[in-house]
Amino acid sequence: MLGEYRIEGRRAAEIAASVERAVGSGELEPGQVLPPMRELADRLGVNPNTVAAAYRTLRERGVIETAGRRGSRVRPKPVTTARELARPDVPPGVRNLSDGNPDPALLPSLAEAFAAAAELSDRRPVLYGESGVDPELARAARADMDADGVPDGPVVVTSGSLDAIERVLSVHLRPGDAVAVEDPGWHSVLDLVPALGLRAVPVGVDDEGPLPDDVRTVLAGGARALIVTDRAQNPTGAAVSATRARALRAVLGEYPETLLIEDDHGHRIVDLPLHPLAGVTRHWALLRSVAKAYGPDLRLAVVTGDTETLDRVEGRQRLGPGWVSRLLQRAVVHLWAGGEVDSRAVAVAYGRRRDALIGALAEHGIEAHGRSGMNVWVPVPDETGAVARLLHSGWAVAPGARFRTGAPPGLRITVSTLGVDEAGPMADAIAAAVGPAPARRYV
Repeated sequence: MLGEYRIEGRRAAEIAASVERAVGSGELEPGQVLPPMRELADRLGVNPNTVAAAYRTLRERGVIETAGRRGSRVRPKPVTTARELARPDVPPGVRNLSDGNPDPALLPSLAEAFAAAAELSDRRPVLYGESGVDPELARAARADMDADGVPDGPVVVTSGSLDAIERVLSVHLRPGDAVAVEDPGWHSVLDLVPALGLRAVPVGVDDEGPLPDDVRTVLAGGARALIVTDRAQNPTGAAVSATRARALRAVLGEYPETLLIEDDHGHRIVDLPLHPLAGVTRHWALLRSVAKAYGPDLRLAVVTGDTETLDRVEGRQRLGPGWVSRLLQRAVVHLWAGGEVDSRAVAVAYGRRRDALIGALAEHGIEAHGRSGMNVWVPVPDETGAVARLLHSGWAVAPGARFRTGAPPGLRITVSTLGVDEAGPMADAIAAAVGPAPARRYV
């Protein structure tokens, strides 16, 4: 059952730590069955309640799962082995299209913005007890949201979009609650949900966003929250259309107690309009990160939502980091005010690269998806083999396993730096990689 590994410990925390260390080191593999609680209790000489508490801790941390009489086993994607680690090593000379990064050439210079923010901070230093949100940032963010039809609400600033999603989930849900997530979807969310002790329930996605029938099914089944990517969905490039938004709002209207979290991932890098879902449910939040348009090191997202949710998020934030650096906030205000990013030009650049690759793949009869943003999703029958063959031919792409739970296999290709002239050779390599492997001859 456990091979050579021996679970150790006398207290629940020690037993849980022993299992978690083994999962992290690979000594306990995904899917491996753990001993029944009474059996392990006898082996360790402890009360069965102690083992039960340890297993409960491991479930809440997303390390193991329990399936009734079939017992407890290591999760297929335990939190201690994050999906971020499931990426190919890219040797020198290989073209890297696997990392999900924006094109550095399309990012603005930050020197002037931070110099202006520092000069303002010298004149008006931020001290303890002041608001955690820069007033100018709040005004600019709220004006953008008003223009896009986002319902009115206060503005909170977090350290990026994942920080925002974690805080919103944490102030409403308890361990064991189910959260509907896109499948395929952002690997960080797929890791975060079980790390919070929540259950991720997959919802299918097409080019127009989450499938309404899937959403209705999981909400009817008891899911308490839904996370939706409005534009530039990672990894498929999906964007919620007006028609899909109406259908999803109708479903959410049937379940008004659902916590809705919208991640406008494509803000300032796409030219498709936003069709928000917010306002149908009692509790909701919509967030926008600056990372994709202004650089991943700018760890800042603006969040709006219903007053109760934002009050809870801000209150919990005050007990931890306090606030996101106002120096950083002022730099972002300067970037926004100066128009340092031409959103239209960025959207056109990424669109041209996506279209070139999708068109070249179509010439080979290969299906591909990429309605918005910087990623293209290519369904394949064998993603492990395809990734290996592409790497051998000089192209590194991300395996779809990082982004899916029950969805069919695929490849995520980040086209942000892909030259239009490279689309043909890239498509040729993909066509060769997804075809049958050449037969081996043994002499």
